[in-house]
Amino acid sequence: MADVHDKLTRSYNMSQIKSKNTKPEIFVRKFLFANGYRFKLHESKLPGTPDIVLPKYRTVIFIHGCFWHGHDNCPFFVMPKTRTKFWFDKIQSNKNRDEKNLLALRNEGWNVLSIFECELKGLKKAETLSNILLHLKKNTG
Repeated sequence: MADVHDKLTRSYNMSQIKSKNTKPEIFVRKFLFANGYRFKLHESKLPGTPDIVLPKYRTVIFIHGCFWHGHDNCPFFVMPKTRTKFWFDKIQSNKNRDEKNLLALRNEGWNVLSIFECELKGLKKAETLSNILLHLKKNTG
């Protein structure tokens, strides 16, 4: 099956995909700020450069795109029908890197929350946000 876009259009579309300051990430940041939490962003000194770092709570939050991080059993993750091996290898590499970073952070004493974009949609959104607050209250120094 051929791509529905020409190379130039596909290249432009891919260049518009952000890795920082995504809508789900900004949504979680606004929620945390509104609830009185202060945090750092994209701390490059930590493994995996977490999206949100709450030093007071020794907690980091990663907000993953379901496609790019291969969220299992998720309607937002569908393996492309073209270049399937390339995409499988790419996504598997992302998952392996995520796991390595999670272990490194835990070994450094950090609590790690990983949130997928689908968990911030529809009926799951309120539960996910509530779970973030519960986690932070549990880790209050």
